[in-house]
Order: sequence, then C-alpha cells, then structure tokens
Amino acid sequence: MPDPAPVDSPLWLGIDLGTQGVRAVLVDGSGAVVGSGSAALRSDVRTGDRHEQDPDDWWRATCLATREALAGRDRRPVGGVSIDSTSGTLVVQDSRGRAVGPALMYDDRRAAAEAARVQDEGEELWTALGYRMQASWALPKVVWLAGRNAVPAGHRLAHQADHIGARLAGHPVPTDYSHALKTGYDLLGDAWPAAVLDRLGIDPELLPPVVAPGERVAVVSAAAAEETGIPAGTPIVAGMTDGCAAQVATAALAPGQWCSALGTTLVLKGSTTELLHDPTGAVYCHRNPDGGWLPGGASSTGAGVLASELAGADLDALTERARDRGVPAGATYPLVGRGERFPFVADAAEGFDVDGPAEPDLVDRFNRVAHGVAYVERLAFEVLAGLGADVSGPVVATGGTSRNDWWTQLRADVLQRPVAVPEHAGSAIGSAVLAAAPRGRLAATAAEMVRVRRRFDPNPARADELTEGYRRLVEALEDRGWLELRAAAGGAA
Repeated sequence: MPDPAPVDSPLWLGIDLGTQGVRAVLVDGSGAVVGSGSAALRSDVRTGDRHEQDPDDWWRATCLATREALAGRDRRPVGGVSIDSTSGTLVVQDSRGRAVGPALMYDDRRAAAEAARVQDEGEELWTALGYRMQASWALPKVVWLAGRNAVPAGHRLAHQADHIGARLAGHPVPTDYSHALKTGYDLLGDAWPAAVLDRLGIDPELLPPVVAPGERVAVVSAAAAEETGIPAGTPIVAGMTDGCAAQVATAALAPGQWCSALGTTLVLKGSTTELLHDPTGAVYCHRNPDGGWLPGGASSTGAGVLASELAGADLDALTERARDRGVPAGATYPLVGRGERFPFVADAAEGFDVDGPAEPDLVDRFNRVAHGVAYVERLAFEVLAGLGADVSGPVVATGGTSRNDWWTQLRADVLQRPVAVPEHAGSAIGSAVLAAAPRGRLAATAAEMVRVRRRFDPNPARADELTEGYRRLVEALEDRGWLELRAAAGGAA
C-alpha cells in the first residue's frame, strides 16, 4: 500500500459524467480518497432510437458533486482536475462554449443510415484503425446533425467531457483523442481525417482541436470556482472516456496487464504495444497516453441475468450455499436479451442452459451463472490472445461482483491466474489519477496511487474440472454457430 501523502501536498480531482449521475472524487498523491460527492441527473429523454439529455443538467450535477467532494480539503491546494464521460455523446456549442439544444447520448441510434455511409466513405481508414463505425458512434451523429443544419455558423461540436471543461474554463477547450475516437479521429495519423470528412461533407472547423489525455488545456475560471468550489486557476487536464478512466483506476496500463469489470455486463480492457485488428469489430483500441494501445471489448453477458431472474434474493446467502455445489454439469450462457458483441459478435445470440436440472433451485441457478460468466471471461482472454495480445500479466477485477470473494476466487481458478481487487475503483478515481500524472508517466503514477484490497491466487487443484466446464460452454457456442462467425471474418476463436 502506498505511503500517506504529505498533508501539504496537492490533491487531485476526478469528475465522472455518467448516464444517471455525476460523481467527483478528491484524492491525494498516495491514492487515498480525501472526499467524494455525487448528484443525480434529472433530464433524460428516451424514445425509440432517441436518447437525449440537457447539458445544463450535467453542469448542475457537476457543481453539486464537486462542492461535496471538496468540502473537507482544508484549504489544501488542488493540483488539477480531469473529466471523463460517456463515449460517443455529442453536444452543439456556441462560441462561448454554451450548449445549443440537447445532447445526443452515447447510445442514440438515429444516425443508423448515416453510419453505413460513414463506414463506406472511410472504410480504408477504419480498417487500418481496427474497427467498424456503428450507429451509436459520434461521427455518424455529426453527419446526421450537419444534414439537418443543426450546427449554425460559428458553432461547433463537443464531447460531453469537453463541454463541462468549457463550462469550467469559461470558453471552449480542446478534446482528447480518447473521446475523439468514435468521432473518427485518425489515431495513427494524429489528425482529423480531412479526406474522409470532405467526402462526408463535414467542415473540419465543426470539430474541436485534439490533444493527448493528460495535457493541460485551460484553468478554472473565477465564475466557475464560485459555482463548483474548485479553486480558480486550478489546471484543467484533458481526460479520457469513462471506460478508459476506469482502466486507469486499476493501473492495468503496462503491456500484458488487464482489467476485467464485471457488473451488469463484462468489460475487458488491457494494454498492448501493437494495435490489434479484429475483423469482427468485437475488439477495438484506444491509444495509450504512455505509448502503445489500450484494446478492449464489452460482452452483453454478466451479472445482469441475476437482477432479472433472482430479483430480491439474498445473494450473500446464495453464495454461502453455492460454495458446496461444485462445478455444475452442462453449460450455461448467461445472456439477458438478444445479441452478443464480445468475445464474438452474433446478433441472434440468446442465453441458454444445457443439461442443467429440470427445476433448478436458486442456489443452483446462481452457481451456474457464476461459472458461465467466468467461462465467458476465459474465452474473451483466449480471443484476445488469438488476436496477438499479450494476456500473460495480472488481472484486476472491478465492478459490483468484485465484492463477492467466492465469485472472484472462482474467476481466478477458471483463468488460472492471480486476480487483484483494488480498494477503490471507478472512472472518477481514474480521472483523478490522470490529473496527477506527468506526461508519459500515467502507468507509473497509477501504480503509485492504486491500492489493492485483496489478491486471489488460483487453486491449481481445480484447473482440470473447471477446464472441462469451460470446454462444454465452448462446444455449446460452436454448436449454435456463433463462434464460427469469428472464423468466417478471419477473427481468432
């Protein structure tokens, strides 16, 4: 555990703009949490493919959250603030950095038709970058907005984090290349793709300048200081998307290291020296501010099935009883709804339970889901290895289920590798670490500031029986043809 930071050393503020609320965390140089605050968002409109929020509501919640987080700082200096936000969320700004109309959220899919055109016009570049444009990504939204004359002269587009940065500074600020990925930024050429934008009829002036995450872009204005409690003159540091910030909070930033967030869904993110190319689109890469790449993928499986099937159940009691059940027979694929996106892409995928009890009790169902998720996690690591990623390093587990020690030990046993659980996790923590990190030292700073709560070492005696359970799930996925989709696209299976 890091030594406590001196009492007069700077504090670092991270702000996480989520879907349902804003969270702010204040930490010292050792990673100890000095203060935290949160505020719910009240403006959220969802109808069909439409998902909008009021950017003024983001600002209101940010002010509440930061004031709460800073309440106990005792006049200690704040060395910097960094902001993360949902990836693909866009807002139109005027010349002062104020919002013009509602924001299009990360999962707004009204630009589905534009996404096909964006993919076609930039096919060569997107292939080189290792991904495919999707309807919910930001660049199709840019084309959708421009086609409706929704960006008046003198206005520009900003990502969610950029917008709150502008409110803090009192003027527009640059974006970072993490938030800009889904807007089509050329991560290899380090520039907006002028030729692609020209074919799409997009004026590059509509898009913000781009800097590296961790670069200082402005300072907090006196007016914003009055509203937020953040001292005037505090440096504003370019951030990263919420997923990347969550990875920073695990310190899994050196090649071979990985973090695995298991909550409603399962999300894996890691670090590689080389850009990974997944023809299926299940895996895509952000740039690592230290150099190299941050590949990741998000499965639709996870603990979400428990919320729908075991709502109201005492999971602690189920866990105690599941310890004695052993490896379940057959195979369970714990998917809620329809469609999978990682470790394979299959729009028709549905959850299944093969050769299980005809009438399983709650303990058996919980046990089967826990094993099924752990097997999907192992498959995800094997897919990443097949794409050329080094997956030999340690795994850091976060998400709600990381508080369940039995489940985390099971994951370590299935993977046959150590799994560490940090004391503090979450995107706001990662943003605070990013604010503290000198350029080129993000991994080193995270290693100094991230505190491990517990380490789970694998039990070699369980390797064979769990590998057999894993094999049964893989065979069931193959029988349904879903893994063949990876092979047909040239992806690793």
